[in-house]
Amino acid sequence: MSFLPTEPFAPARGLASPHAQTIYASLARPTHAPPLERERWELPDGDFVDLDSFDGVTGAPHVVTLHGLEGSSRAGYITAILRGAAERGWGATAINFRSCSGEPNRLARSYHSGDIGDALSVLKHLRARLTGPLYAVGFSLGANVLLRLMEETGENSLVDAAAAVSAPYDLGACADSLDGPGPFQLLYRERFLRTLKRKAREKLRRFPGAFDGAALERVRTIRGFDDVVTAPLHGFRDAAHYYAEASSGPRLHAIRRPTLLLSAKDDPMIPASTHPKDAAAHPHLHLVVTEHGGHVGFVAGNAFSPAFWGEAQVLAFFTTRNANARPV
Repeated sequence: MSFLPTEPFAPARGLASPHAQTIYASLARPTHAPPLERERWELPDGDFVDLDSFDGVTGAPHVVTLHGLEGSSRAGYITAILRGAAERGWGATAINFRSCSGEPNRLARSYHSGDIGDALSVLKHLRARLTGPLYAVGFSLGANVLLRLMEETGENSLVDAAAAVSAPYDLGACADSLDGPGPFQLLYRERFLRTLKRKAREKLRRFPGAFDGAALERVRTIRGFDDVVTAPLHGFRDAAHYYAEASSGPRLHAIRRPTLLLSAKDDPMIPASTHPKDAAAHPHLHLVVTEHGGHVGFVAGNAFSPAFWGEAQVLAFFTTRNANARPV
């Protein structure tokens, strides 16, 4: 049976536009979290990721979170999941992708939308020590990473249920959307490129010749950055090759665990035309697409007392998977 949201999404008054939803949510979400313990998880290639975690009661579910492009465990959408897990007596682990925990990673390579190896290593680590269900939720880039992981692991998935919020199912189309005209696209693009290029310059200082530094300085688009930096650092020929190999949309049929796909038709970064067309026919996919909500927005209530509907639905979805869930 398909998952039904606990209530329809109604955008907060005055925040119905996609850009208002996206920007307000980014700025206004609370970022306080339950007490967290940081663990440095060493990866097989000699690099590391930093994990921020807390445990629930014995046998309780444990929720793993994967953040978006240039996010971290401190992002408001991540801390909302952490607070919700704590309220239910569950445990949680927030993965900080390589270079996103506040400390540069050791190697020239970093993270990207199709890189499932680090998340898989963390999930194996958690699965070995936990006794309850293991859930995972990804946002934006992290949603694509999670879906690719679910696709590649199939019947052998370590995750009992998953949720993908504002997933970029077609990375090429999403890059082109971000690179498109208009003041808001410029705002989003420049925000991402500012930190991406700063990190890239530091990489080049530590690893001379890893990519073309002069070309980096000429980059003004997301596709351009992926051509010049992401592709050569991670073994792709160019951005087009990266997008084709890393996009989750064409492979959703391979998922074999209950997975919530939550998106908005008006997402300014993800064209509605890229949303899955045949998810209803797939027994494991639960597609929820709202008319409004922006990108990782879904702000309900009102501007003075916002309610973040998207995170609430993710937690509700996981609760329906857990027969022994306690009410909150």
